[in-house]
Amino acid sequence: MRAIFTLSLAMFFIGSIATAGTLEDVKARGMVRCVVSTGLAGFAAPDANGVWTGFDIDFCRATAAAVFGDADAFEAVPATTANRFTVLNSGEADVLWRNTTITFSRDVSIKMRFHGVNYYDGQGFMIRKDKGIKSAKELDGASVCIQTGTTTELNLSDYFEVNGMTYEAIPIQTNDEARVCYESGRGDVYTTDVSGLAATRPTLNDPNAHMILPEVVSKEPLGPATRHGDDQWSDIITWVLNATITAEELGVTSQNVDQMKSSSNKEVLRMLGVEGSQGAEFGLSNDWAYQIIKQLGNYGEIFERHIGENTPVGLSRGPNALWTKGGLMYSPPFR
Repeated sequence: MRAIFTLSLAMFFIGSIATAGTLEDVKARGMVRCVVSTGLAGFAAPDANGVWTGFDIDFCRATAAAVFGDADAFEAVPATTANRFTVLNSGEADVLWRNTTITFSRDVSIKMRFHGVNYYDGQGFMIRKDKGIKSAKELDGASVCIQTGTTTELNLSDYFEVNGMTYEAIPIQTNDEARVCYESGRGDVYTTDVSGLAATRPTLNDPNAHMILPEVVSKEPLGPATRHGDDQWSDIITWVLNATITAEELGVTSQNVDQMKSSSNKEVLRMLGVEGSQGAEFGLSNDWAYQIIKQLGNYGEIFERHIGENTPVGLSRGPNALWTKGGLMYSPPFR
């Protein structure tokens, strides 16, 4: 029994060592590889020149800025909902910055390590206005376009069962397929996270002919993930997100970050690397957070640039406002 325990312990440490060293691999490669969506407007999509932009992309770029001081030192690795975790766990990418819900099974069984929430979301439904439907509870018998390999599938089944309704599922793999499924009329309804519906609606031929129903039927906290077994890399991703949130709370922006190096606020000075050695503690330059904010901005700047109310996606901050402004966005202190 003792021998079995010793062998198991040894195997555990071997497995941990095998997945450790991501920062060293990233530095040797000269870029961060990020799992991203195959294309979701406002979050992650290539522009006309093939350059990837969006809310999730900016967090990938923030990771590159923290590691290299260069936000362009990244590679987007597009993945579907079905293969995104395989891509990450196989080592084809270093971090997942993709609209992905944090769940027990993904954290424990698939062995993802999640690092906080960068977008609080929930599942909704989009339908043509001329259907005359005003509530999701009127969808009995509807055909529904739904991405496989998502929490959306289970949520849909639960919601319809609880409300005594039936539906026909039309499985698709990507958001582009979902748009075609829905706009062609194969499906009466498209269901996914409300942010995804808001991102898809402006891309339809006649956006004003479609509406997002009022019901939000689930909690979908979206956040970045890495593989189990590398605490140093996990810490880096956690604090890349935290730096953007803390910067917004403390009033540090891409425009004033240089002046804020002279702030009387000690937390600002620690975060920007003026005082202390927080960067060196996990293998980065002490100005790692300064580089993020200088090149990408704080959380609010990233949000408003890509998905805010003045963009085609048109999302309000809602629960993604700072905790000091009635939202849920909250970062542990830089102390």
